[in-house]
Amino acid sequence: MVERARHEGVLLLTLNRPEKLNALTGALLDELYAALEEAREDGAVRALLLTGAGRAFSAGQDLGEFGEEKPDYEGHLRRYNRVVLALATLEKPVVVAVNGAAAGAGMSLALWGDLRLAAAGATFSTAFVRIGLVPDSGLSFLLPRLVGLSKAQELLYLSPRLSAEEALALGLVHRVVPAERLLEEALRMARELAEGPTRALGLTKKLLLESFRLSLEEALGLEAVLQGEAGRTLDHEEGVRAFREKRPPRFQGR
Repeated sequence: MVERARHEGVLLLTLNRPEKLNALTGALLDELYAALEEAREDGAVRALLLTGAGRAFSAGQDLGEFGEEKPDYEGHLRRYNRVVLALATLEKPVVVAVNGAAAGAGMSLALWGDLRLAAAGATFSTAFVRIGLVPDSGLSFLLPRLVGLSKAQELLYLSPRLSAEEALALGLVHRVVPAERLLEEALRMARELAEGPTRALGLTKKLLLESFRLSLEEALGLEAVLQGEAGRTLDHEEGVRAFREKRPPRFQGR
């Protein structure tokens, strides 16, 4: 259900239930979490790329998984929440390539990418209100920070279907590319990130996430601490050496 492939320093993860529009199940979420932990522990992985197989990124939760029973959503969301936390706290850059529909929790997962590309025909919908539910998988936290409170209210209350171009205008994605070039462009971006100073990128990601809760004074203090950590990396030494020698740096991710 989650395919893994290596492309130099990039781990490509593909949600692979195309016949179900990559609808999310407990088993799929468990596989995705395991793959994210693999990426966290593997020093050879310096960037992550997440996409979907077929004509959708993910249609969200597979409601058929629950059968006729009333779902224990609070318990089930523990699986989603650990995936979201793994994406948010992975100190390596995450690229998401949205190849088709991203709805409900599928949209939530897509937005947790650090850099997000969409195919020209992709669509986005919060979808939760359509089945009488509240946003989950971190969407209530992230969406207003991406688009502002007023627009988040519109997207969550009315649940319009956004085109890729509308998502780009709102800042939900960074680039829209032709569908036939999506994976190529996403891999190119992920490889570029994988060739960067992995530790500095990871610490920058941490700073940005922490900035949501810190005062200015606290943020300045954390910057100083993490700058000290970045300054002790071999990549920093290489970056300074390359600057002095007027050549491109050759970062090793250490």
